[in-house]
Amino acid sequence: MIERLPNIRHLAALVATVEHGTVTEAARSVHLTQPALTQAIARLERTLECRLFQREPDGMKPTEPALLLNARARTALELIGSPRVTATQMRAFIALARMGSYSAAAQLAGVAPASLHRAVADLSLALGERLVERRGRYLTFTRKGTLRARNFSLAQNELRNGLSEVAVWLGNAKGRVVIGAMPLSRARWLPRALLAFSRRHPGVEVAVIEGSYPELAGPLRDGEIDLLLGALRLDDPSDDLAQEVAFTDRPQIVMRAGHPLASGNPLSLASLRDYPWILPSSNAPLRQYWETMIGADGGAEPEVRIECGSVLTIRELLLETDMLSLLSPDQLRVEIEAGLIETSPPPSEVSRTIGITTRRDWRPTAAQRSMQLVLREIAQDYS
Repeated sequence: MIERLPNIRHLAALVATVEHGTVTEAARSVHLTQPALTQAIARLERTLECRLFQREPDGMKPTEPALLLNARARTALELIGSPRVTATQMRAFIALARMGSYSAAAQLAGVAPASLHRAVADLSLALGERLVERRGRYLTFTRKGTLRARNFSLAQNELRNGLSEVAVWLGNAKGRVVIGAMPLSRARWLPRALLAFSRRHPGVEVAVIEGSYPELAGPLRDGEIDLLLGALRLDDPSDDLAQEVAFTDRPQIVMRAGHPLASGNPLSLASLRDYPWILPSSNAPLRQYWETMIGADGGAEPEVRIECGSVLTIRELLLETDMLSLLSPDQLRVEIEAGLIETSPPPSEVSRTIGITTRRDWRPTAAQRSMQLVLREIAQDYS
């Protein structure tokens, strides 16, 4: 289910009242009557269960919850980009963008397919833009539709964070953090950070979404993920993403105990070419580092028999075969300590930069900022 959004006109009334300080000027700026604006503020107060303004002789003085929500609501309204868009239309379009079909989107949004289809059609009319197209049996998004979907998702995230900050201030909640975790971060860094964070903030909800960079970068950009942990793409910087170095990881050649190469002698590139390998896909930084290492003497690459990014799968394959892989020892720490897996330094040093990726325009909540600080503290042990 996608969470319900506050009424967009109510949020516009809030932002206008904070900006202008009087009902008269605020109502004029958002093209509402004064009674309609007053009613919108009252409904928003009932929804939040708190006062947003103190009515004073010289105007409307915002309370702390109003100021907390105002900054987020202002950004959300800018992302939405039109006063004609409704919360129902936004929610329907976000669901359609995530699921790719009307039936699946209706199920995600918890509405009838006909209702969702109508909401998307009304949105297109309200904006005067063609957002989706049918090509045979498939649904595709236009360029404007893709941009709208991302902006709506980011607006939803801003409002979610704003409501969370108000709830925290009221003592009704303690926040939420969503972390995207690529494979290496899940070995030791993230678990240690989660333990430290949970001790400091026992009431904060933390969700971890696992995946590869291609799988997680989109949700990060859409605001579904707050922080992305793992290998940085330093050679391919993105204008919309900020990368923060946490520590340097030095992968090792890994193999089963008793492997013919597990003699303790330094490995040569020639010996590494005698065995098949298990490696991640060609667009993964670790694969690129391996290609640089194995091709250092101009020789041919050995057979990459299996492309796989799952450490669990790689572990089982290593235990049953003479295949080799390149992994951080942290990722197989239990097997190494049990004597099931052996490691050996590569012929030339392989290193990768691990860190935190966020949106450049991300404004973290207090809980999200605290998680970022904990991750930095834990990373110091690896530096």
